Amino acid sequence: MAKYAGVIVDISLEKLDRVFDYKIPAHLEELVHPGLPVWIPFGNGNRRIKGFVVTLSDTCSYEESKVKELLGICQGAIPVEGHLIELAAWMRERYGCTMNQALKTVLPVKNKVKEQTKVAVSITVDAGTIETYIAENKRAKARIRVLEILQKKGTLEKEILLKDAGTSMAVLKELQEAGMISLQSETIYRLPKIAREEKKQITLNIEQQAILDTFRNDLSENRIRNYLLHGVTGSGKTEVYMGMLESVLKTGKQAIVLIPEIALTFQTVMRFYGRFGDKVSVIHSKMSAGERYDQMERAKRGEISVMIGPRSAVFTPFSNLGMIIIDEEHEGSYKSETNPKYHAREVAKKRCEMSSASLVLGSATPSIESYFQASCGSYQLLKLPNRINDSHLAAVQVIDLRKELKEGNRSVLSRELKAQMQKALDKNEQIMLFLNRRGHTGFISCRSCGHVLKCPHCDVSLTFHKDGRMKCHYCGYEQSVVKNCPECGSPYIGGFRAGTQQIEEVVKKEFPQARILRMDMDTTRKKGSYEAILESFAKKEADILIGTQMIVKGHDFPAVTVVGVLLADLSLHGSDYMAAERTFQLLTQAVGRAGRGSIPGNAVIQTYQPENYAVNAAAAQDYEAFYEMEIAYRDLMSYPPMSGMLAMLLQSADEELLEAEAEKIKLRILEMEIPLLRVTGPTAAVISKLNDIYRRVIYLKHEDTKELYRVREMIEKSVKNEEIHKEIRVEFDENPLYAY
Repeated sequence: MAKYAGVIVDISLEKLDRVFDYKIPAHLEELVHPGLPVWIPFGNGNRRIKGFVVTLSDTCSYEESKVKELLGICQGAIPVEGHLIELAAWMRERYGCTMNQALKTVLPVKNKVKEQTKVAVSITVDAGTIETYIAENKRAKARIRVLEILQKKGTLEKEILLKDAGTSMAVLKELQEAGMISLQSETIYRLPKIAREEKKQITLNIEQQAILDTFRNDLSENRIRNYLLHGVTGSGKTEVYMGMLESVLKTGKQAIVLIPEIALTFQTVMRFYGRFGDKVSVIHSKMSAGERYDQMERAKRGEISVMIGPRSAVFTPFSNLGMIIIDEEHEGSYKSETNPKYHAREVAKKRCEMSSASLVLGSATPSIESYFQASCGSYQLLKLPNRINDSHLAAVQVIDLRKELKEGNRSVLSRELKAQMQKALDKNEQIMLFLNRRGHTGFISCRSCGHVLKCPHCDVSLTFHKDGRMKCHYCGYEQSVVKNCPECGSPYIGGFRAGTQQIEEVVKKEFPQARILRMDMDTTRKKGSYEAILESFAKKEADILIGTQMIVKGHDFPAVTVVGVLLADLSLHGSDYMAAERTFQLLTQAVGRAGRGSIPGNAVIQTYQPENYAVNAAAAQDYEAFYEMEIAYRDLMSYPPMSGMLAMLLQSADEELLEAEAEKIKLRILEMEIPLLRVTGPTAAVISKLNDIYRRVIYLKHEDTKELYRVREMIEKSVKNEEIHKEIRVEFDENPLYAY
């Protein structure tokens, strides 16, 4: 039996990020295991704090007499599964976080929740004994009523019995003590309410079947691979996923399905439930703490085989994992915005390696990173180039809003889009209007000619700041806001301010008879609101659905024949290198919602820059054309995936100290003399001050990511060892999705 436990303390400080040895008291020897949350005495004052056991050993690295004992087990905390400790250790190294931060991250549910139980009451004696008991206890009217009800109805739940008998728990206790009845407690799970789609007999087409055959052959011959499934919108990727899942489940293994948005859960889970029944569960942030806890317990006990959920579901404690599927793998929501800033795709890949499991990435618009990896042979590329059921991709029109303005139309709806909407409404068909609001970062554009003010050094748009300056958040370049367009001289130059609520008001005026639903952050705050809106639209209780990006991905509404993309430029000119990629993805996904049923679809993209390659490729729904243009641009500018990129965010309440230390850190990096390392900054972050904390950022680029890790390690050591860095907080983000 192990004598010592190696413990990570529950304090996320760099200087405490190491394993501390503690003696295991005799009474805990049988109970202590890796991953267990424990109470420990810490520091000179022996402060009682929480920690996680990560190792067990018969020896320790300190003088035995000085090693303190564990105080006890944290009863309310959830232990970390052994294989997830290994994953946490990898995350610590990979993302430059503390082990404590990593351990907490791999716990999808942080605290235990009281189990819900039901108590079944049943008679334990024969009819003769009951008669004798009643005869001897004629005055015990309540006890007699209980026995008579149980004789008549059989076993009952405690609450039902108490109500029917009009009595209390004390009466049941008396009968139990007399040996007349038994009370059997059973744990019941708080299950999320999920509608279930009827199981349908699906016949796969030739392309779907070929992909499934490839996967099954690999599985049967124990070839574990990473796959990238690139299928156009409406090509039937979900059916392929389910076929793969079925094959994996038949081997007795378990699977995780990641979905980027809670909003996508509704339709996806319905389909998976319809196919696999109670083997499937779901977890997401809109569920109660009890519901989330119960689903993780079911997974741990092997009572379910498939877990569906967003990013954190990748840490589901399955002990026999056979596959992870990441649907819409290009989505930015798979990247964590807090430490550790992990990407679910990378974590899933590592977890699959650890478990000898298959990884399947799927998208109509794969990330540039994933497609590049597929072209290099790291992923096996599987293609679905056609829609199922002989349906065709939507016919797409690109509307030049500059022309609309010149011809007197100042409405947010172009004349063509209005005409298409009216036709659809006349035919009792449905419409989706998408406002591309996510990229609203304050870029400056001319409404007359479409010119966007860009950084002369970085080829990203300048961002408008309240101080009247326009700034680049990669190199620090800045200039004053212009009053007239430098390209055409027009005074119609500035930023856009539009929201879904404003769009709804415009649509109501134009189409007063239409039934309208709006789906955005304001209308989906309440639990179940996503499902309610989507279900209502699916039942054709509304004609028009207006929303942000949450409405354009993964949903399948056969009656939608018209899709309108309003203000495509709002993401096209975000202040980061991925702006074109995100725009192409959003536009392609949006137009892909039209014509998924038997009726051909039409889509209208409204833009001030119809000549842009991302807009044109999205209109043609030609991923390969976009990829070739974008990868050439990334190569030219040394952006990921052609070069590794590391963002270093420095924060402090003391602006002068921050600027001085940022310059010192940059100097130390330069003194390392790493060949081909490109250092940019320090420059002010997009939000240069937040809650009285000043923010500066340094960007590093290098073709070899190991060199970037070397720089990160050097900075981490300096943060640990120098007193001055108590005033400075440093965060790292590899290949950031957005400019800091």
